[in-house]
Amino acid sequence: MKLSISILVFLALFLIAIPAAIGADPDDYEGSKDHPLLTRMPGFYIYGYEESEYDSAEFFDSKDQKYVIEGHKYEIKYQLKEGQKAPGQLNVVKNYTNAIRKIGGEILSEHDDANMKVVTGGSETWIYLWADSYGETYSLTIIDKKALEQQVVADPKAMADDIMATGHVAVYGIYFDTDKATIKPESDPTLKAVAQLLKNNPTLKVFIVGHTDMTGKLDHNMDLSLKRAEAVVKELTGKYGIDASRLKAKGVGPLCPVASNKTEDGKAKNRRVEIVEML
Repeated sequence: MKLSISILVFLALFLIAIPAAIGADPDDYEGSKDHPLLTRMPGFYIYGYEESEYDSAEFFDSKDQKYVIEGHKYEIKYQLKEGQKAPGQLNVVKNYTNAIRKIGGEILSEHDDANMKVVTGGSETWIYLWADSYGETYSLTIIDKKALEQQVVADPKAMADDIMATGHVAVYGIYFDTDKATIKPESDPTLKAVAQLLKNNPTLKVFIVGHTDMTGKLDHNMDLSLKRAEAVVKELTGKYGIDASRLKAKGVGPLCPVASNKTEDGKAKNRRVEIVEML
């Protein structure tokens, strides 16, 4: 019995000595944590933290090619603790790029900041690192890439009502690969709803109009918007059996914005497909 009591006392003291979360720092911002893939530099604590289930971020390669990646997003900001020696900007950048290389990752660009990518088991993690010139503060923007789980589905009746009232309807549930006309699989519910709209209204003929934001050159966006509209027409005729004579693809690029292109939210609103009644 005495042995059992001694063991219980030892276990109680041992459990008290363990922090609430292994690797947590009492100075860390409340509710924050390191990304599962990456530890922090020694002597740093988290002073800013945001995490969202589904968002986007921009990453760039050495040729300044932009990649807009969507998925689970982390924004983690680190600050050097008081009394600790600053490692320097280059040291911070090299530590992270070397760590990514060791696990088979790719360094897209590396200067006084770094864009990195890791592919493991079919999943992608994109990382942007920024550090100040002394290495006293640095931040990580991380996207665990994943497809959006479509929760809001377009309503054929609501689309028909908008067309009857205004002659057109904006459709936001058709998604494309970045800077391409390849339709993503998560677009299926919306495409199905558009097809149902046309089946419910057999005399309706429409223009399928592609729209882009104002990122990049005008000629490129005009061409891209047309190709995206053509991809939608191809999907509606080939997969859903809509008569091709009822559809015409057009592209207007960034020329008909519905919001400012100066913000990411505005750009997202401008990237759309519109259905316009053909008389």
